[in-house]
Amino acid sequence: MKIGIVCYPTYGGSGVVATELGKELSNRDNKVHFISYAVPARLNFHNENLFYHEVGVKNYPLFEFPPYELSLTSKLVEIVQYEKLDVLHVHYAIPHASSALLAKKILASYGLSIPIITTLHGTDITLIGNDPSVMPVINYSINESDGVTAVSESLKKDTLDSFDINVDINVIPNFINLNRFKKSKNNKFKNKICKNGEKLILHTSNFRKVKRIQDVINVFCKINKNIPSKLVMIGDGPERPNIESLARATCSLKDVTFLGNIDNVEDVLSNGDLFLLPSEKESFGLSALEAMSSSIPVISSNIGGLPELIVSGKSGFCCNVGDINEMAKKSLFVLDEMNLKKFKDDALMRAKKYSIEKIVPEYVNFYNKIINEKT
Repeated sequence: MKIGIVCYPTYGGSGVVATELGKELSNRDNKVHFISYAVPARLNFHNENLFYHEVGVKNYPLFEFPPYELSLTSKLVEIVQYEKLDVLHVHYAIPHASSALLAKKILASYGLSIPIITTLHGTDITLIGNDPSVMPVINYSINESDGVTAVSESLKKDTLDSFDINVDINVIPNFINLNRFKKSKNNKFKNKICKNGEKLILHTSNFRKVKRIQDVINVFCKINKNIPSKLVMIGDGPERPNIESLARATCSLKDVTFLGNIDNVEDVLSNGDLFLLPSEKESFGLSALEAMSSSIPVISSNIGGLPELIVSGKSGFCCNVGDINEMAKKSLFVLDEMNLKKFKDDALMRAKKYSIEKIVPEYVNFYNKIINEKT
């Protein structure tokens, strides 16, 4: 099968999932073409079945903003036409699905047909989708796609509640490479951070307000007063300066380490004891799944797709958004030496239900279903 994948190339969940999906599909002898404005962050190896096509955007004096959607549409027409793709899998309704649908119409004028599958990841529905100026485009892009998937039942419900949808939405959850994200016997990183045997608390995100990173700091401070711990923050974004200031004011910076964006996040996760994810919106929670695959229990908020992923009382706990006292209380319970090993074992067992070997075949079956329906 020849598959085109359109995604954002950043460290965020949608780009990571799209890239890992493409890599696994290429390992299964499919030809996979990534189409984006930069090389996806996780596209860290190549084989004879993987291809990358850059979408170049030119600045014209006439336009105040570079017309990315038009450049993407033209690139999609070119790739479908000359690479003879069987299906286009686009991640996000806008601008990717909307551009793909325009490309499809242009290709139809050439006598060519291409099925469009759109995967909804959340931001396009729960954040951008609330903007009335783009709602008609999102609504059209979903309804005109040949196949639509969402990463959680929660996101499917949000989509159906927010838009006038007349097509089926299939839930295919995010997945994890259990061989990559796993507990390590090599404690080199943890020993450098936790020199006196402290517990290692972790958080990864894009440091945006929706992640409520101030709650990570406040919960950690409460943990650290009872159980000696260190906090490692992975990622970067607009809230980082504020969070660094908060850490200085409420905790000792010697107990908090900011790593920024790193490629090998699995090396840090492999030695963690607890993962904090107190977001106010989270359609799936890929970072939580990466932690659980590394045998790290998760304390999270109880919104979006997180309660579908985390079994409260087993692989961690889900608490009300903003309830830092309850999050700290549950964190201390998990970190108790009487409980920690069981929580770590249960976190890994839960993650195994989302293994790449189990979930990717669902996408392959969905591709074949849509292709067969459109031929």
